[in-house]
Amino acid sequence: MSWGTELWDQFDNLDKHTQWGIDFLERYAKFVKERLDIEQNYAKQLRSLVKKYCPKRSKDEEPRFTSCLSFYSILNELNDYAGQREVVAEEIAHKVYGELMRYSQDLKAERKHHLQEGRKAQQCLDHSWKQMDNSKKKFERECKEAEKSQLTFDRLDNDINATKSEVEKAKAQLYLRTHMADESKNEYAAQLQNFNADQWKHFNNAIPHIFKNLQDMDERRTVKLGETYRSFAEAERRVIPIVSKCLEGMVSAAKAVNERKDSAIVVESFKSGFDPPSDFPFEDFSQNLSRTGSDGTISNTPKGERDRDGAPGPRSDPKHQMSRTKNKLWRFGKKPKWSVKMAPSLEDFSHFPPEQRRKRLLQRIDELNKELQKEMDQRDALNKMKDVYEKNPQMGDPSSLQPKISETICNMEKLRSEIHKNETWLSEVEGKQSSRGDRRHSADNHHQTPQGRESPEGSYTDDTSQEHHTPHRRPSPAQPGNPNPPNPDPHEFDDEFDDDDPLPVIGHCKALYSFGGQNEGTLVMAEDEVLYIIEEDKGDGWTRARKQSGEEGYVPTSYVEITMEKNSKGS
Repeated sequence: MSWGTELWDQFDNLDKHTQWGIDFLERYAKFVKERLDIEQNYAKQLRSLVKKYCPKRSKDEEPRFTSCLSFYSILNELNDYAGQREVVAEEIAHKVYGELMRYSQDLKAERKHHLQEGRKAQQCLDHSWKQMDNSKKKFERECKEAEKSQLTFDRLDNDINATKSEVEKAKAQLYLRTHMADESKNEYAAQLQNFNADQWKHFNNAIPHIFKNLQDMDERRTVKLGETYRSFAEAERRVIPIVSKCLEGMVSAAKAVNERKDSAIVVESFKSGFDPPSDFPFEDFSQNLSRTGSDGTISNTPKGERDRDGAPGPRSDPKHQMSRTKNKLWRFGKKPKWSVKMAPSLEDFSHFPPEQRRKRLLQRIDELNKELQKEMDQRDALNKMKDVYEKNPQMGDPSSLQPKISETICNMEKLRSEIHKNETWLSEVEGKQSSRGDRRHSADNHHQTPQGRESPEGSYTDDTSQEHHTPHRRPSPAQPGNPNPPNPDPHEFDDEFDDDDPLPVIGHCKALYSFGGQNEGTLVMAEDEVLYIIEEDKGDGWTRARKQSGEEGYVPTSYVEITMEKNSKGS
């Protein structure tokens, strides 16, 4: 239904209705703002709660129990859940509250414009009506004056005593008033016609158009409210999948709690490695007593001990036996003073029980091997850089790298010494001195990394701990009698492309530029030539490649566009 035709006379009521609509929209915007504040505060409080209960110690000091790990997983999921609440708040702020506030300002401006047009049209109609009313009143006055002139003329015309001049004067006055009345009549008719035309335009054109605009504005406001209602719900529904995953993660964390695994961790954490104490020996305090030999005398010595001993032997000191027994049982009672006052951070972990000491030594050996690996990688990179500088002096001074290389080699020797010392302690703990060489052999195979990998120019690096190898071959273990093989000549070229077993292809590359390969160990390639990748860049700027003809060598990584095959790192 149209407001223009049905509500043509309800301008004031429509004014009030449109104002109410804007007020309602702003009220809903205020509700959204308060809901937005609730979401933001909720997310903030959740993050504060997670931060409060998150572990503040390092990962090494944190308990490894499944119940603790599950609780920390729940905290992480709760933190993600808080993030989703922040997403909801952000969506509501931008797509609902911000949109409502902008639309409210637009509505106010549009409503003001339409109402001004309506008032202007009403003012025009009022002005036309006022002109018509003035002409009507004038016509009425002139008619009354004409009637008076008519009465005056009739009275003087019938009066025999009236002079002719008086009669003529009254007649002229009658004629003038009649003429003025006729003119007022015509003016009134014209003004009436104009007013009727203006009134028809006002109620059939102007007001329906203005009211239609107001109706369109109010309907758009209603549609906008529906859209914001939907956006308000969509902001919540959009995060439901992620919130569900967070809740599923909490359920999975709860299912991951394993009481038997926790019990095994307790055993692993506190197991001392000591053997249980042996039985108390019988201590005979009656040996110094004189015996009568009477059959009725009851000996304090157990029969089993007499049968086993057979003949009297040397007597042991009872006090000495008692003290030894007490020393064996201190683990189940009060510890002796020396165990309490022992320094808590001995280098060889001798203040720990055997099992705990063994675990800590293994952990330290693993950490030292990782540090040794880093130092060897750094030394390899420096040696390669030095070789490149020697072949291409314009790139840098080779002697500037020597102090750093010497420092790295010194650090490696210190680390090897530390590893050897800790392995010796570990062998003592395990009581396997005879199998020490085998264990060192296994540890070397597991921890040590290749040394002496050939640089693109064909020169060796000077690692003194490991054998030369390629990235896809494990090095040969050092001989037990010679754990550190002699250093090779740092400038002697070792052709590692003469292996009978070629390296597997892990990708391919396309040459972006031509490369001359003038240095020994490098590979000549032409622009747009396709090569096979057999060894990745180790951080030194060179990649090992193979031509389709089988020729192998190093090419600059920046000169080629590399495409690695899937699962190449596991090949």
